[in-house]
Amino acid sequence: MSHPTPDPKLPVIVIGAGPIGLSAAAHLVTRGLRPLVLEAGEFAGSAVREWGHISLFSPWGFNTDPAARALLEPRGWVAPDPERVPTGAELVREYVQPLATAPEIAPHIRYGARVIGVGRRGIDKTRSVGRERHSLVVRVETAGGVQEIAAAAVIDASGTWSTPNPLGASGYPAAGESACAPWLVGALPDVLGRDRTRFAGRSTLVVGLGHSAANTLLALVELAESEPDTEIFWGIRGHSPHRLYGGGDADELPARGALGTRLRAAVADGRITLLRDFAIHSLAATPSGRVKVKADGSTEIVVDAIAAATGFRPNLDMLREVRLDLDPVVEAPAQLAPLIDPNHHSCGTVEPHGAEILAQPEAGVFIVGMKSYGRAPTFLLATGYEQVRSVVAAIAGDHEAAARVELILPESGVCCVAPGIPEPRPTAGFATGLEHGFAGEVSRG
Repeated sequence: MSHPTPDPKLPVIVIGAGPIGLSAAAHLVTRGLRPLVLEAGEFAGSAVREWGHISLFSPWGFNTDPAARALLEPRGWVAPDPERVPTGAELVREYVQPLATAPEIAPHIRYGARVIGVGRRGIDKTRSVGRERHSLVVRVETAGGVQEIAAAAVIDASGTWSTPNPLGASGYPAAGESACAPWLVGALPDVLGRDRTRFAGRSTLVVGLGHSAANTLLALVELAESEPDTEIFWGIRGHSPHRLYGGGDADELPARGALGTRLRAAVADGRITLLRDFAIHSLAATPSGRVKVKADGSTEIVVDAIAAATGFRPNLDMLREVRLDLDPVVEAPAQLAPLIDPNHHSCGTVEPHGAEILAQPEAGVFIVGMKSYGRAPTFLLATGYEQVRSVVAAIAGDHEAAARVELILPESGVCCVAPGIPEPRPTAGFATGLEHGFAGEVSRG
């Protein structure tokens, strides 16, 4: 697929100031192109900050980008120990924030700027004749109102954290889910930290069959050791939890095996009540200030909080007016989808890929990072860095560099921030990982 030369008078707009978006900005400035990074939050790495208490699976050696390091190191930045596994908060503090404040990057970031649309100036996506003569335009909502910004190209690195999957088993929200939002605590609440009082001595339902669910469940188990009235329910839509239990000592990732072993033991000894075939169809507030959860059949429980660890999906509304070729199942770029099918691949077996795989029918538009994986799991930060290196090379017209593969992952795999499971941290007492929020294996409860 050809990539037209961008208009040098216009910026390349990057959506999102997370690690992948800032990596794209670093590559752009390195190649002499002008980025404009639009971040909906008030800080760089806003989404990562929300799960800052969670550890990534992959160590620091896989979590920084070469172009970013080349900007930071001359100014005295020292790379963290490559063998150390950071938390989300450490990723932001030790890497994302220094990169966002680097003088080459900082002037090109606009915070509090939520992208609500991407299209072509003056035409909708049904117009074909002369389409590429109309510049790309990004519609942005800020405190001052809505404006449109012309762009030479658009790199969408907005992630999926803001669009979690609903509790309803059919893919739509359960009846009453919106009205019961006050009882929903998200996929990865800080059970042992800032959110402790929300769970201590109360009843919590965790829904999901991935590592986010496992981490929250094990955090609740630890909380219950000091708060014995804490009650823990685990709802799964299928009948068997064994996929999450994993292979125990035989698991290729020992920490993942340890996580499953501990979860199995907590269910077996009654610290966690497992609800099988628990397909939620309705939620309702009770007069006592709790929430009643009804599942298919006759199952019904009343709890104080619900942790919906049911995965995430991409926000495609903002891209409605550009032409996309997405897989109908996982909603990833069509050429990428077969490479990330979770039935055949783990995070370490997905081939490195770049501009040719990620390019869309709409010239100059690329979806990268976690969002490029759609509803599929197992995303790696290292994979995202390779994506944007290639994409920026293509935008710059360096097609040889765009086609080159510069990432080699170990055969054993390195599940990064979007579900991976790090070795248990002594201070936390339980292994942690993130389910399709930014690095690891995502599953669908």
